[in-house]
Amino acid sequence: MTDFLRALGEHAFLQYAVLAALLASLACGVVGSFVVVRRMTYVAGAIAHSVLGGLGATVWLNRVHGIDFISPLAGAAVGAVAAALVAAWLTYRGREREDTVLSAVWAVGMALGLAFIAASPGYQTDLMSYLFGNILLVGKTDLLVIAVLDVAVIALTVLFQEKLLAIGFDEEFARLRGVRVEVYRLMLLVMTALTVVMLVRVVGIVLAIALLTLPSATALHLFKRFNAAMIAAVAICMATTVGGLALSYGPDWPAGATIVLLAAGVYIAVRTGAAVVARARA
Repeated sequence: MTDFLRALGEHAFLQYAVLAALLASLACGVVGSFVVVRRMTYVAGAIAHSVLGGLGATVWLNRVHGIDFISPLAGAAVGAVAAALVAAWLTYRGREREDTVLSAVWAVGMALGLAFIAASPGYQTDLMSYLFGNILLVGKTDLLVIAVLDVAVIALTVLFQEKLLAIGFDEEFARLRGVRVEVYRLMLLVMTALTVVMLVRVVGIVLAIALLTLPSATALHLFKRFNAAMIAAVAICMATTVGGLALSYGPDWPAGATIVLLAAGVYIAVRTGAAVVARARA
């Protein structure tokens, strides 16, 4: 830990990594709470794996056509939002089963990504960092994209929190009360897509869903009020991302995996503690 703190004051790349972890944690705690309450982890998983399509397309445009002004993170955002829109359209307009649509979006997004990667010349080292995460490679452009996505997600939450909560806890009742369920569900899907993109840069596509759900699930065991649980989820996500980064620095462990393992350890500890307290009170 001492080595990490010393290095933090000396190296800009480590400062960028900590800032990226803190910024991503804001949206992670907020949106993750809605994802856990509404039990839409599988939706988030499909969107996360569709990110590879946007990443692959960006690399293909960069290397084959010389279009360099699009960053991989921006391409990932486009791919994730496109996947969310397609999933919503097929579910509501095409009247397809949600699990079928999500499985198709998941598979097609991955397949498109792999096709673009295969068509792009050169060794794909950068894409590996997006698959498995390498927060130490975050740059100024990535921080700017994450900050913009943060503003979008938090602004939508502040403006439409009541409607998002209504469809999260009881969609049918919300529809009966006149809430345009399809509109706000689409909004939640887009917010989830943007949050996943931020987490992909922190822990990678493979582990993004774990970080999206574990801090929020932990917080919901600690607090019954949704707003309190949401704030706690943000705090837990910040603590686990920065803590995991610090723990991984000395032994040179993979930062993304360490962050997720720490988040899982916190969840297990809180879940076990809650069970013990419940038995003691029984």
